[in-house]
Amino acid sequence: MIEVSEWDMRTLEGVKRFKEIRAKSLPSIAMENEIVYSSIIPGQEVLQEEILKRFQKKNPNQSEAKEIYDEDSSPGFRL
Repeated sequence: MIEVSEWDMRTLEGVKRFKEIRAKSLPSIAMENEIVYSSIIPGQEVLQEEILKRFQKKNPNQSEAKEIYDEDSSPGFRL
């Protein structure tokens, strides 16, 4: 399962999380508490590749792929 969270930097919780992951600039994207992208929003394909790479590393025996859909029911990426 992939869990996505977004924090608002205008809140105490957002500032706290920003410090916890040791981000240095906005925008920042962390995966598994590690800053992966800082000061940049990666393209969709690049982000999908990074997520898939991490998924495969955690699930080496996972052989079947599953289609993921976004809220608009348009095709997403495969896991």
